[in-house]
Amino acid sequence: MELPDFHIPHAEKIEWMIETDGWALEPVSPRADTDPPLPAYAYTIGLPALLGFPELVVFGLTPVTSRGLIGLVVDAVRGGTEIPLEVELVGLLENELRCAFAPVDIDTHGAFFETARSWYRGGEFSMLQMIYPDRNGFMPYETGYEQRMRLAQPVVGTFGSS
Repeated sequence: MELPDFHIPHAEKIEWMIETDGWALEPVSPRADTDPPLPAYAYTIGLPALLGFPELVVFGLTPVTSRGLIGLVVDAVRGGTEIPLEVELVGLLENELRCAFAPVDIDTHGAFFETARSWYRGGEFSMLQMIYPDRNGFMPYETGYEQRMRLAQPVVGTFGSS
């Protein structure tokens, strides 16, 4: 017995996620063939239309973890929370861990977001990097940040001394 082919064109998957949840998550697999290697990352498509909030990118997490973390932000913004940019925020993550939202220059880093660029048909869109601490609470731009995490969470957004 042959199984049916469930292959759906990628654009239709994005459209289905947006119709279902109001936004889509685009996970990108890590690449070891680049210098430096590119970690796994995931970004949103659809937040500006849903919330009037920029798209979000998170580096170094699994797609499920990224979706959960971004879901926290989406729920907070939906609930009326204002998310400040380029400052550390306490209270969004558990255990009073800090996080930050840093604007990403699409002209410089647009290659990270090919599906979003296609979705927006080459039009402009804004992207924020959600920066999160290592397990010891250090942010990537701080002395003490876990060295092995530096490749997992590159800071591509503009924030502080980055």
